[in-house]
Amino acid sequence: MKIKAQIAMVMNLDKCIGCHTCSILCKNVWTNRRGAEYMYFNNVETKPGIGYPKQWENQEKWKGGWELRDGVLGLKTGGMMTRMAKLFYHPQQPEMDDYYEPWTYDYETLIHTKRRNHQPVARPRSLITQKRMEIKWGPNWEDDLADGQSARKDYNLAKMGQEITLEFHDIFMKHLPRLCNHCLNPACVAACPSGAIYKRDEDGVVLISQDGCRGWRHCVPSCPYKKIYYNWETNKAEKCTFCFPRLENGLPTVCSDGCVGRMRYIGVLLYDADKVKAAASTPDPKDIYKAYLGALCDPNDPKTIAAAKEAGIPDRWMRAAQNSPAHKLIAEWQLAFPLHPEYRTLPNVWYVPPLSPIARRVEEKVFFPGAAEMRIPVAYLAQLLTAGDEAAIERVLHVLLELRAVMRTKQTGEPLPEHLTHDVETYEAMYRLLGLAKRRERFNIPAGMQDVTHEKLRELQGSVGYACPGGCC
Repeated sequence: MKIKAQIAMVMNLDKCIGCHTCSILCKNVWTNRRGAEYMYFNNVETKPGIGYPKQWENQEKWKGGWELRDGVLGLKTGGMMTRMAKLFYHPQQPEMDDYYEPWTYDYETLIHTKRRNHQPVARPRSLITQKRMEIKWGPNWEDDLADGQSARKDYNLAKMGQEITLEFHDIFMKHLPRLCNHCLNPACVAACPSGAIYKRDEDGVVLISQDGCRGWRHCVPSCPYKKIYYNWETNKAEKCTFCFPRLENGLPTVCSDGCVGRMRYIGVLLYDADKVKAAASTPDPKDIYKAYLGALCDPNDPKTIAAAKEAGIPDRWMRAAQNSPAHKLIAEWQLAFPLHPEYRTLPNVWYVPPLSPIARRVEEKVFFPGAAEMRIPVAYLAQLLTAGDEAAIERVLHVLLELRAVMRTKQTGEPLPEHLTHDVETYEAMYRLLGLAKRRERFNIPAGMQDVTHEKLRELQGSVGYACPGGCC
């Protein structure tokens, strides 16, 4: 048993309102500079839809993530020799049009145009070529199903073999915030020819050394979530840093701190590093989620505590793991799922599936219908979160419906529903965390810096928060 600590995030999709505040905060903090105009380390997609970049979920096209070849785990982009052959030309490399060509508007025309008979127009101008352009796509082009035609091209719908209608009474929609998953088995790390991408031992955050990056861009197609970007100005790869300078000082990521819906939770997970490869190599993709849970460790187990001390994990990290909201939602209550576990990267951004409006008429006495009556098809959520395992999604939705039923009885005085999955105290704890939790309950992050006074933290503070101790930020 080799215990390691990992900072993980959980998002409760029931509470995401699609306001894009997280995207704006991240954009202003991390990618507000030349060469990074098209980058969105954090973006919010409307599902169904093809996403950003276009069709990022289609690994038959992009060859991202891992696959089993004769029982052996390997990168989907191919072995070392295959990747070396693609060193100077990679056919699975996304192009600018797959993201969008960033633009601004010709505001100078509005400001300086003299009086005339017709209102002057601020035409769009490319931030790449500085030439006038026609806008055809953007990072949130499908927001709230604004582009209805692309919703039908959702790759998950194709896999489940279902056509959808865009009629109001039948359409379904959900918001999906996405960022780098800081995976336990990251494909980007394995694909980098120069070894510039690494996973931090202390907290599991995956970073790119800007000094080591040589711009080969093999990490971009290898990441199945397409959350690594190429900076055309610096010729370096960039990605979400999980706001590690803030984490080191016990602060949450900016996307979490500014979330209007308060739907993000950050905490410490403990896992057995010796079980990671076996979990990622699980033959049936539907079983990867269960195998992943098997690799996570109970922070209250004496064996885990002893192994963690032997591995050098500080006591404050152990306490944070024992009080981690992420551990409660992921491992203890098992309400959250990783995004597309079939990619075999074992991601550390998890999602609580959303309940949705009732799609069918139910009897008046039935206040809380089953999962089958929800507008968002269970099969669709299963394609996103459990590699098609509908039973796992139905289990969680059933628990969430029970949670609502239990809390309703506290207001109405009616008898409790029979055959509850959990006891009432557990449901009350779920209700507290999912619905009422304060900031300190949603974020339990142990500070990584020791013996640093508050005055010293002020000295380290930079324009984007707290700078890292090494002064590299």
